[in-house]
Amino acid sequence: MDAALEENQKFDILIVDDVRDNIRLLSDLLVKQGYNVRKATTGGMALRAIEALAPDLILLDIKMADMNGYEICSSLKANPSTCAIPVIFLSAADELADKVKAFQVGGIDYIPKPFHLDEVLIKVKTQLTIYQLRQQLEECESQLQQALNQLRALGQ
Repeated sequence: MDAALEENQKFDILIVDDVRDNIRLLSDLLVKQGYNVRKATTGGMALRAIEALAPDLILLDIKMADMNGYEICSSLKANPSTCAIPVIFLSAADELADKVKAFQVGGIDYIPKPFHLDEVLIKVKTQLTIYQLRQQLEECESQLQQALNQLRALGQ
């Protein structure tokens, strides 16, 4: 089972940005590539959407009115059921301190605005491949543990 070959899998991506034009542009780009896209314009809306159905990846703006992206990401990483969701920050905040903080709170990548569509696509694809490989590894570990337990039971 090779994750890199499973490109036709429908990944679910949540875009969180309070600028509707950014959401539209990113959504159009990702839908054309075959991804399922959900959208949220506030932090509260994003957390409710994630609670209802965890996405495979989140594109997250930093500066929003109700909650900033750092707070959202920190909340996700503190929750065992959402801590493995990859978060890519998208932000006009392009200072080194902003980027460092994005990684400190659990982000896996950072794309400055204005973003380039090709860069967004390749980073999304790369992170989804890593996410899928991690899931496959966890599944293999679980199967190996079960087999080991069965062998131990037979040996007793």
